[in-house]
Amino acid sequence: MSDALTAMRPDDAERCAELESLLFAGDGPWSADAFRSELDHSHNRYVVVRDGDDVVIGYAGIALLGNTFTPESEVHTIGVDPAHRRRGLGSLLLAELLRLADRHGGPVFLEVRTDNDAALALYRREGFEVVGTRRNYYQPSGADAYTMRRPHPSTASEEQQP
Repeated sequence: MSDALTAMRPDDAERCAELESLLFAGDGPWSADAFRSELDHSHNRYVVVRDGDDVVIGYAGIALLGNTFTPESEVHTIGVDPAHRRRGLGSLLLAELLRLADRHGGPVFLEVRTDNDAALALYRREGFEVVGTRRNYYQPSGADAYTMRRPHPSTASEEQQP
């Protein structure tokens, strides 16, 4: 694959906002300013995938939260340009977020639309389980979201024991 995974830069915000509008039109897509604001917080990590022409074709972000004793992470967003789907880019982006989260420690949480079958399948493959439902989470559409959780790999086997 010739696509390159790199840290998101402030000048990527406009393209990410364009993709957000395509991907999440009815669910309050993030603006370029929202992306730039996320980059200003030291606990956030955002990455992008660029094609051979250096155009952003996918993006993802995570917040590394908690403290040394009770760390946790929260996936904020993952998006892939519809013209570049089904090439493993979502998996690539999620793998990078999970690598960062695993190094940070603790479980990883996220919200996902209850009707987003492709994302649900991806998250389940990576060890996420539904732990709750948030009614009317996405606005203005009013769509529900599942809250999903993935334990840290070092504690996953412990949590599965009776």
